[in-house]
Amino acid sequence: MTRRFRFPDGFLWGAATSAYQIEGSPLADGAGPSIWQRFAHTPGMMANGDTGDVACDHYRRYRDDVQLMRALGLQSYRFSVSWSRVLPEGTGRVNPKGLDFYSRLVDELLANGIVPNATLFHWDLPAALDDRGGWLNRDSADWFADYAQILFRALDDRVPMWATLNEPWVVVDGGYLHGTVAPGHRNLYEAPRVTHNLMRASAAGIQAYRALGKHAIGVVFNIEPKYPASDAPADIAATRRADAYMNRQFADPALLGSYPPELREVYGEAWPEFADAECRPLRQKVDFVGLNYYTRAVVRHNAAEWLLHAAAVPQAQRPRTETGWEVYEQGLLDLLTGFRARYGDIPLYITENGAAFADPPHVAGGLLEDPLRVDYLRRHLKAAHAALEAGVDLRGYYAWSLLDNLEWSLGYAKRFGLYHVDFTTQRRTPKASAKFYAQVIASHGEALAEP
Repeated sequence: MTRRFRFPDGFLWGAATSAYQIEGSPLADGAGPSIWQRFAHTPGMMANGDTGDVACDHYRRYRDDVQLMRALGLQSYRFSVSWSRVLPEGTGRVNPKGLDFYSRLVDELLANGIVPNATLFHWDLPAALDDRGGWLNRDSADWFADYAQILFRALDDRVPMWATLNEPWVVVDGGYLHGTVAPGHRNLYEAPRVTHNLMRASAAGIQAYRALGKHAIGVVFNIEPKYPASDAPADIAATRRADAYMNRQFADPALLGSYPPELREVYGEAWPEFADAECRPLRQKVDFVGLNYYTRAVVRHNAAEWLLHAAAVPQAQRPRTETGWEVYEQGLLDLLTGFRARYGDIPLYITENGAAFADPPHVAGGLLEDPLRVDYLRRHLKAAHAALEAGVDLRGYYAWSLLDNLEWSLGYAKRFGLYHVDFTTQRRTPKASAKFYAQVIASHGEALAEP
Protein backbone atom coordinates (compact mmCIF):
# COMPACT_ATOMS: atom_id res chain seq x y z
CA MET A 1 0.00 0.00 0.00
CA THR A 2 1.39 3.41 -1.00
CA ARG A 3 2.25 5.58 1.99
CA ARG A 4 0.65 9.02 2.12
CA PHE A 5 2.63 12.17 2.84
CA ARG A 6 -0.06 14.78 3.23
CA PHE A 7 1.09 17.83 5.20
CA PRO A 8 -1.23 19.71 7.57
CA ASP A 9 -3.54 22.43 6.34
CA GLY A 10 -1.78 25.74 6.91
CA PHE A 11 1.70 24.30 6.36
CA LEU A 12 3.61 27.06 4.57
CA TRP A 13 5.36 26.20 1.31
CA GLY A 14 8.01 28.63 0.15
CA ALA A 15 11.38 29.29 -1.45
CA ALA A 16 14.27 31.44 -0.29
CA THR A 17 16.93 33.81 -1.63
CA SER A 18 19.22 36.52 -0.26
CA ALA A 19 19.87 40.08 -1.36
CA TYR A 20 23.49 40.07 -2.52
CA GLN A 21 23.10 36.70 -4.21
CA ILE A 22 20.30 37.73 -6.57
CA GLU A 23 19.62 41.47 -6.65
CA GLY A 24 22.50 42.90 -8.65
CA SER A 25 22.77 46.71 -8.95
CA PRO A 26 24.41 46.85 -5.51
CA LEU A 27 25.16 50.58 -5.73
CA ALA A 28 22.02 51.66 -7.59
CA ASP A 29 19.76 54.51 -6.50
CA GLY A 30 21.96 55.78 -3.71
CA ALA A 31 22.86 52.46 -2.05
CA GLY A 32 26.14 52.19 -0.21
CA PRO A 33 28.65 49.36 -0.64
CA SER A 34 28.47 46.29 1.57
CA ILE A 35 31.33 44.12 2.78
CA TRP A 36 30.41 41.66 0.02
CA GLN A 37 30.72 44.33 -2.63
CA ARG A 38 34.19 45.07 -1.26
CA PHE A 39 35.14 41.38 -0.83
CA ALA A 40 33.95 40.36 -4.29
CA HIS A 41 36.04 43.08 -5.91
CA THR A 42 39.18 42.03 -4.03
CA PRO A 43 41.35 39.96 -6.40
CA GLY A 44 41.59 36.29 -5.51
CA MET A 45 38.64 36.13 -3.13
CA MET A 46 35.93 34.89 -5.51
CA ALA A 47 35.91 31.91 -7.85
CA ASN A 48 36.41 33.04 -11.45
CA GLY A 49 36.46 36.66 -10.30
CA ASP A 50 32.65 36.61 -10.02
CA THR A 51 30.82 39.46 -8.30
CA GLY A 52 27.26 40.39 -7.41
CA ASP A 53 27.25 43.42 -9.69
CA VAL A 54 24.53 41.88 -11.87
CA ALA A 55 23.75 38.51 -10.23
CA CYS A 56 20.17 37.61 -11.24
CA ASP A 57 19.27 41.26 -11.90
CA HIS A 58 16.39 40.79 -9.46
CA TYR A 59 16.53 44.47 -8.46
CA ARG A 60 15.13 45.28 -11.91
CA ARG A 61 13.31 42.03 -12.67
CA TYR A 62 11.57 41.38 -9.35
CA ARG A 63 8.07 41.55 -10.84
CA ASP A 64 8.92 38.82 -13.33
CA ASP A 65 10.49 36.76 -10.57
CA VAL A 66 7.34 37.04 -8.48
CA GLN A 67 5.48 35.54 -11.42
CA LEU A 68 7.87 32.59 -11.29
CA MET A 69 6.93 32.19 -7.63
CA ARG A 70 3.27 32.31 -8.53
CA ALA A 71 3.77 29.67 -11.21
CA LEU A 72 5.24 27.38 -8.54
CA GLY A 73 2.27 27.98 -6.28
CA LEU A 74 4.51 29.40 -3.56
CA GLN A 75 2.64 30.50 -0.48
CA SER A 76 5.61 32.39 0.99
CA TYR A 77 8.86 33.94 -0.17
CA ARG A 78 11.84 34.36 2.12
CA PHE A 79 14.16 37.20 1.10
CA SER A 80 16.72 39.38 2.84
CA VAL A 81 17.10 43.13 2.97
CA SER A 82 20.36 44.79 1.97
CA TRP A 83 21.22 46.94 4.99
CA SER A 84 23.38 49.28 2.89
CA ARG A 85 20.56 49.84 0.38
CA VAL A 86 18.43 51.23 3.18
CA LEU A 87 21.22 52.91 5.18
CA PRO A 88 24.16 53.69 2.88
CA GLU A 89 26.37 54.64 5.83
CA GLY A 90 24.96 51.84 8.00
CA THR A 91 23.42 54.33 10.44
CA GLY A 92 21.75 57.71 10.20
CA ARG A 93 20.42 58.80 6.83
CA VAL A 94 17.79 56.55 5.23
CA ASN A 95 17.93 56.08 1.47
CA PRO A 96 14.26 56.35 0.41
CA LYS A 97 14.81 54.67 -2.96
CA GLY A 98 16.42 51.67 -1.32
CA LEU A 99 13.60 51.31 1.18
CA ASP A 100 11.06 51.78 -1.60
CA PHE A 101 12.46 48.78 -3.50
CA TYR A 102 11.54 46.46 -0.64
CA SER A 103 8.16 48.14 -0.23
CA ARG A 104 7.40 47.53 -3.90
CA LEU A 105 8.62 43.92 -3.65
CA VAL A 106 6.36 43.29 -0.65
CA ASP A 107 3.37 44.82 -2.43
CA GLU A 108 4.03 42.66 -5.48
CA LEU A 109 4.20 39.53 -3.35
CA LEU A 110 0.95 40.34 -1.58
CA ALA A 111 -0.80 41.13 -4.86
CA ASN A 112 0.05 37.58 -5.93
CA GLY A 113 -1.03 35.92 -2.71
CA ILE A 114 2.50 35.26 -1.43
CA VAL A 115 3.41 35.84 2.24
CA PRO A 116 6.61 37.94 2.63
CA ASN A 117 9.20 36.55 5.06
CA ALA A 118 11.98 39.11 5.56
CA THR A 119 15.46 38.47 6.97
CA LEU A 120 17.20 41.57 8.27
CA PHE A 121 20.80 40.38 7.97
CA HIS A 122 22.08 37.79 5.52
CA TRP A 123 25.82 38.53 5.81
CA ASP A 124 26.01 41.82 3.85
CA LEU A 125 27.06 44.34 6.50
CA PRO A 126 27.45 47.91 5.20
CA ALA A 127 31.09 48.61 4.39
CA ALA A 128 30.83 51.89 6.32
CA LEU A 129 30.16 49.90 9.49
CA ASP A 130 32.98 47.51 8.77
CA ASP A 131 35.23 50.56 8.70
CA ARG A 132 34.06 51.21 12.26
CA GLY A 133 34.96 47.69 13.38
CA GLY A 134 31.95 45.81 12.07
CA TRP A 135 30.77 43.03 14.35
CA LEU A 136 33.83 43.51 16.56
CA ASN A 137 32.38 46.83 17.74
CA ARG A 138 30.00 46.51 20.71
CA ASP A 139 27.94 49.31 19.20
CA SER A 140 26.98 46.90 16.41
CA ALA A 141 24.01 45.66 18.46
CA ASP A 142 22.65 49.21 18.63
CA TRP A 143 23.34 49.78 14.94
CA PHE A 144 21.36 46.66 14.13
CA ALA A 145 18.43 47.56 16.39
CA ASP A 146 18.19 51.03 14.83
CA TYR A 147 18.26 49.54 11.33
CA ALA A 148 15.63 46.95 12.30
CA GLN A 149 13.29 49.63 13.64
CA ILE A 150 13.38 51.44 10.30
CA LEU A 151 12.27 48.27 8.53
CA PHE A 152 9.62 47.46 11.11
CA ARG A 153 8.08 50.91 10.86
CA ALA A 154 8.08 50.81 7.06
CA LEU A 155 6.99 47.23 6.37
CA ASP A 156 5.51 45.48 9.41
CA ASP A 157 2.01 46.46 8.31
CA ARG A 158 2.56 44.11 5.36
CA VAL A 159 5.31 41.69 6.42
CA PRO A 160 4.05 39.11 8.94
CA MET A 161 7.30 37.18 9.39
CA TRP A 162 10.74 38.55 10.29
CA ALA A 163 14.09 37.00 11.12
CA THR A 164 16.96 38.87 12.72
CA LEU A 165 20.04 36.95 11.50
CA ASN A 166 20.67 34.24 8.96
CA GLU A 167 23.35 31.67 9.79
CA PRO A 168 25.57 33.59 12.22
CA TRP A 169 28.00 30.64 12.23
CA VAL A 170 29.03 31.43 8.65
CA VAL A 171 29.73 35.05 9.59
CA VAL A 172 31.95 33.95 12.48
CA ASP A 173 33.68 30.93 10.96
CA GLY A 174 34.07 32.14 7.38
CA GLY A 175 34.19 35.87 7.93
CA TYR A 176 36.37 36.25 11.01
CA LEU A 177 38.16 32.96 11.64
CA HIS A 178 39.06 31.41 8.27
CA GLY A 179 38.69 34.40 5.93
CA THR A 180 36.77 32.53 3.24
CA VAL A 181 33.85 34.97 3.16
CA ALA A 182 33.44 38.69 3.82
CA PRO A 183 35.01 40.53 5.54
CA GLY A 184 37.84 38.00 5.18
CA HIS A 185 39.49 38.13 8.64
CA ARG A 186 41.55 35.29 10.10
CA ASN A 187 41.78 35.77 13.84
CA LEU A 188 40.90 33.27 16.57
CA TYR A 189 40.49 35.99 19.17
CA GLU A 190 37.99 37.91 17.06
CA ALA A 191 35.63 34.97 16.49
CA PRO A 192 34.01 34.66 19.96
CA ARG A 193 33.66 38.45 20.22
CA VAL A 194 31.80 38.46 16.91
CA THR A 195 29.60 35.59 18.09
CA HIS A 196 28.63 37.56 21.18
CA ASN A 197 27.93 40.79 19.33
CA LEU A 198 25.84 38.99 16.73
CA MET A 199 23.75 37.40 19.44
CA ARG A 200 23.48 40.74 21.25
CA ALA A 201 22.28 42.27 17.98
CA SER A 202 19.68 39.57 17.43
CA ALA A 203 18.37 40.05 20.97
CA ALA A 204 18.25 43.82 20.48
CA GLY A 205 16.38 43.38 17.21
CA ILE A 206 13.81 41.14 18.87
CA GLN A 207 13.35 43.64 21.69
CA ALA A 208 12.82 46.39 19.12
CA TYR A 209 10.20 44.28 17.39
CA ARG A 210 8.31 43.71 20.64
CA ALA A 211 7.97 47.48 20.95
CA LEU A 212 6.90 48.08 17.34
CA GLY A 213 5.84 44.88 15.63
CA LYS A 214 2.50 43.13 15.48
CA HIS A 215 3.31 39.73 14.01
CA ALA A 216 6.17 37.24 14.39
CA ILE A 217 9.95 37.42 14.68
CA GLY A 218 12.59 34.73 14.97
CA VAL A 219 16.16 33.87 14.08
CA VAL A 220 17.66 31.45 11.54
CA PHE A 221 20.46 28.96 12.26
CA ASN A 222 22.27 26.57 9.95
CA ILE A 223 22.48 23.28 11.83
CA GLU A 224 24.70 20.41 10.75
CA PRO A 225 24.02 17.33 12.91
CA LYS A 226 27.22 15.71 14.17
CA TYR A 227 27.58 11.94 14.55
CA PRO A 228 30.56 10.19 16.20
CA ALA A 229 32.56 7.95 13.89
CA SER A 230 32.71 5.36 16.67
CA ASP A 231 31.72 4.89 20.30
CA ALA A 232 35.28 5.64 21.42
CA PRO A 233 35.28 8.35 24.14
CA ALA A 234 37.66 10.51 22.10
CA ASP A 235 35.32 10.46 19.08
CA ILE A 236 32.31 11.24 21.26
CA ALA A 237 34.14 14.17 22.88
CA ALA A 238 35.24 15.46 19.46
CA THR A 239 31.64 15.27 18.26
CA ARG A 240 30.47 17.31 21.24
CA ARG A 241 33.07 19.98 20.47
CA ALA A 242 32.08 20.10 16.81
CA ASP A 243 28.40 20.36 17.70
CA ALA A 244 29.04 23.08 20.29
CA TYR A 245 31.13 25.09 17.84
CA MET A 246 28.84 24.96 14.81
CA ASN A 247 25.38 24.52 16.29
CA ARG A 248 25.02 25.27 19.98
CA GLN A 249 27.37 28.30 19.94
CA PHE A 250 24.45 30.30 18.55
CA ALA A 251 21.26 28.44 19.43
CA ASP A 252 22.13 28.09 23.13
CA PRO A 253 22.57 31.81 23.90
CA ALA A 254 19.51 32.74 21.85
CA LEU A 255 17.24 30.09 23.37
CA LEU A 256 18.84 29.21 26.72
CA GLY A 257 20.74 32.38 27.65
CA SER A 258 24.13 30.66 27.99
CA TYR A 259 27.03 29.41 25.89
CA PRO A 260 27.97 25.71 25.70
CA PRO A 261 30.80 24.87 28.11
CA GLU A 262 32.72 23.09 25.34
CA LEU A 263 33.53 26.47 23.78
CA ARG A 264 36.11 27.06 26.49
CA GLU A 265 37.93 23.97 25.26
CA VAL A 266 37.48 24.92 21.61
CA TYR A 267 38.75 28.51 21.85
CA GLY A 268 41.18 28.08 24.73
CA GLU A 269 42.62 31.35 25.95
CA ALA A 270 40.75 33.21 23.19
CA TRP A 271 37.41 32.52 24.93
CA PRO A 272 36.36 35.69 26.80
CA GLU A 273 34.40 33.96 29.63
CA PHE A 274 31.23 36.01 29.36
CA ALA A 275 29.53 36.57 32.71
CA ASP A 276 26.03 35.18 33.30
CA ALA A 277 24.66 38.71 33.49
CA GLU A 278 26.08 39.34 30.02
CA CYS A 279 24.50 36.17 28.59
CA ARG A 280 21.02 36.11 30.10
CA PRO A 281 19.71 39.04 28.00
CA LEU A 282 20.65 37.14 24.83
CA ARG A 283 17.62 34.94 25.46
CA GLN A 284 14.58 36.72 24.08
CA LYS A 285 11.23 35.15 23.32
CA VAL A 286 11.07 34.14 19.68
CA ASP A 287 7.92 33.33 17.75
CA PHE A 288 9.73 30.78 15.62
CA VAL A 289 13.16 29.46 14.74
CA GLY A 290 14.28 28.90 11.17
CA LEU A 291 16.59 25.95 10.54
CA ASN A 292 18.74 25.60 7.43
CA TYR A 293 19.79 22.03 6.68
CA TYR A 294 22.02 20.73 3.91
CA THR A 295 24.11 17.84 5.23
CA ARG A 296 25.61 16.12 8.28
CA ALA A 297 29.13 15.39 9.54
CA VAL A 298 30.56 12.14 10.90
CA VAL A 299 33.27 13.18 13.34
CA ARG A 300 36.48 11.52 14.49
CA HIS A 301 39.03 12.78 17.01
CA ASN A 302 42.18 14.06 15.35
CA ALA A 303 44.71 15.80 17.57
CA ALA A 304 46.45 17.28 14.53
CA GLU A 305 43.38 19.28 13.48
CA TRP A 306 43.49 22.92 14.56
CA LEU A 307 40.80 24.33 16.85
CA LEU A 308 38.41 21.38 17.25
CA HIS A 309 40.91 18.49 17.28
CA ALA A 310 38.27 16.77 15.20
CA ALA A 311 37.83 15.88 11.56
CA ALA A 312 34.83 14.99 9.41
CA VAL A 313 35.03 11.47 8.02
CA PRO A 314 33.77 11.16 4.41
CA GLN A 315 31.12 8.50 3.94
CA ALA A 316 32.32 6.90 0.74
CA GLN A 317 29.13 4.99 -0.07
CA ARG A 318 26.81 7.99 0.17
CA PRO A 319 25.84 10.29 -2.75
CA ARG A 320 27.27 13.82 -2.74
CA THR A 321 26.25 17.15 -4.21
CA GLU A 322 28.40 19.41 -6.37
CA THR A 323 29.56 21.19 -3.23
CA GLY A 324 30.82 17.88 -1.84
CA TRP A 325 28.07 17.60 0.76
CA GLU A 326 26.72 14.16 1.61
CA VAL A 327 23.04 13.60 0.80
CA TYR A 328 21.67 12.39 4.13
CA GLU A 329 17.99 13.05 4.67
CA GLN A 330 17.94 11.24 8.03
CA GLY A 331 19.98 14.17 9.30
CA LEU A 332 17.03 16.51 8.77
CA LEU A 333 14.76 14.30 10.85
CA ASP A 334 17.41 13.99 13.55
CA LEU A 335 17.94 17.76 13.52
CA LEU A 336 14.24 18.54 13.96
CA THR A 337 13.57 16.00 16.68
CA GLY A 338 16.85 16.80 18.46
CA PHE A 339 16.19 20.52 18.37
CA ARG A 340 12.79 19.99 19.95
CA ALA A 341 14.29 17.77 22.64
CA ARG A 342 16.89 20.39 23.59
CA TYR A 343 14.95 23.63 23.22
CA GLY A 344 11.29 22.67 23.66
CA ASP A 345 8.23 23.11 21.49
CA ILE A 346 9.23 26.22 19.57
CA PRO A 347 7.49 26.62 16.19
CA LEU A 348 10.03 25.65 13.54
CA TYR A 349 10.44 26.35 9.85
CA ILE A 350 12.89 24.72 7.49
CA THR A 351 14.10 28.01 6.04
CA GLU A 352 16.66 26.55 3.63
CA ASN A 353 17.08 23.10 2.13
CA GLY A 354 18.41 22.25 -1.31
CA ALA A 355 21.34 21.02 -3.33
CA ALA A 356 23.76 22.05 -6.06
CA PHE A 357 24.01 19.63 -8.96
CA ALA A 358 25.39 20.00 -12.46
CA ASP A 359 22.50 20.89 -14.75
CA PRO A 360 22.44 19.58 -18.35
CA PRO A 361 23.27 22.10 -21.07
CA HIS A 362 20.14 21.56 -23.17
CA VAL A 363 16.45 22.04 -22.43
CA ALA A 364 13.97 19.42 -23.63
CA GLY A 365 10.25 20.10 -23.62
CA GLY A 366 10.63 23.44 -21.88
CA LEU A 367 12.05 21.85 -18.71
CA LEU A 368 15.65 21.38 -17.73
CA GLU A 369 15.96 17.87 -16.31
CA ASP A 370 17.60 17.66 -12.87
CA PRO A 371 16.67 14.23 -11.47
CA LEU A 372 19.25 14.38 -8.66
CA ARG A 373 17.72 17.57 -7.28
CA VAL A 374 14.21 16.09 -7.56
CA ASP A 375 15.41 13.05 -5.62
CA TYR A 376 17.08 15.27 -3.00
CA LEU A 377 13.91 17.28 -2.46
CA ARG A 378 11.73 14.18 -2.31
CA ARG A 379 13.97 12.54 0.29
CA HIS A 380 14.16 15.61 2.51
CA LEU A 381 10.49 16.48 2.31
CA LYS A 382 9.68 12.93 3.39
CA ALA A 383 12.02 13.46 6.35
CA ALA A 384 10.19 16.69 7.18
CA HIS A 385 6.90 14.77 7.11
CA ALA A 386 8.38 12.14 9.43
CA ALA A 387 9.29 14.93 11.87
CA LEU A 388 5.68 16.09 11.88
CA GLU A 389 4.60 12.53 12.63
CA ALA A 390 7.09 12.52 15.52
CA GLY A 391 5.39 15.55 17.04
CA VAL A 392 7.69 18.37 15.90
CA ASP A 393 5.88 21.71 15.55
CA LEU A 394 7.06 22.24 11.98
CA ARG A 395 5.17 25.07 10.31
CA GLY A 396 6.72 25.35 6.84
CA TYR A 397 9.43 24.56 4.30
CA TYR A 398 11.47 26.91 2.09
CA ALA A 399 13.44 25.40 -0.77
CA TRP A 400 16.87 26.86 -1.45
CA SER A 401 16.83 28.41 -3.87
CA LEU A 402 14.26 29.97 -6.15
CA LEU A 403 16.95 30.88 -8.70
CA ASP A 404 20.47 29.85 -9.56
CA ASN A 405 22.49 32.67 -8.03
CA LEU A 406 25.84 33.87 -6.77
CA GLU A 407 26.91 31.14 -4.37
CA TRP A 408 29.05 33.56 -2.40
CA SER A 409 32.80 32.99 -2.84
CA LEU A 410 32.05 29.91 -5.01
CA GLY A 411 30.71 32.25 -7.68
CA TYR A 412 28.12 31.20 -10.23
CA ALA A 413 29.38 27.66 -10.86
CA LYS A 414 27.30 25.98 -8.13
CA ARG A 415 23.62 25.96 -9.01
CA PHE A 416 20.94 25.45 -6.35
CA GLY A 417 17.97 26.95 -8.20
CA LEU A 418 14.56 25.58 -9.05
CA TYR A 419 14.91 27.90 -12.03
CA HIS A 420 18.01 27.85 -14.20
CA VAL A 421 19.47 31.30 -14.88
CA ASP A 422 21.52 32.07 -17.96
CA PHE A 423 23.73 34.76 -16.48
CA THR A 424 24.51 36.17 -19.93
CA THR A 425 20.92 36.70 -21.05
CA GLN A 426 19.18 36.53 -17.63
CA ARG A 427 16.73 34.04 -19.10
CA ARG A 428 15.00 31.91 -16.47
CA THR A 429 14.18 28.29 -17.37
CA PRO A 430 12.22 26.00 -15.07
CA LYS A 431 13.88 22.78 -14.00
CA ALA A 432 12.10 19.50 -13.44
CA SER A 433 12.58 20.17 -9.73
CA ALA A 434 10.40 23.28 -10.09
CA LYS A 435 7.62 21.20 -11.64
CA PHE A 436 8.02 18.57 -8.93
CA TYR A 437 7.93 21.13 -6.13
CA ALA A 438 4.84 22.76 -7.65
CA GLN A 439 3.14 19.36 -7.62
CA VAL A 440 4.10 18.82 -3.99
CA ILE A 441 2.65 22.20 -3.04
CA ALA A 442 -0.56 21.69 -5.01
CA SER A 443 -1.11 18.24 -3.46
CA HIS A 444 -0.16 19.27 0.12
CA GLY A 445 2.65 16.71 -0.10
CA GLU A 446 0.78 13.83 -1.69
CA ALA A 447 3.06 14.04 -4.74
CA LEU A 448 5.93 12.76 -2.56
CA ALA A 449 4.58 9.23 -2.88
CA GLU A 450 6.75 7.22 -5.26
CA PRO A 451 5.27 6.90 -8.77
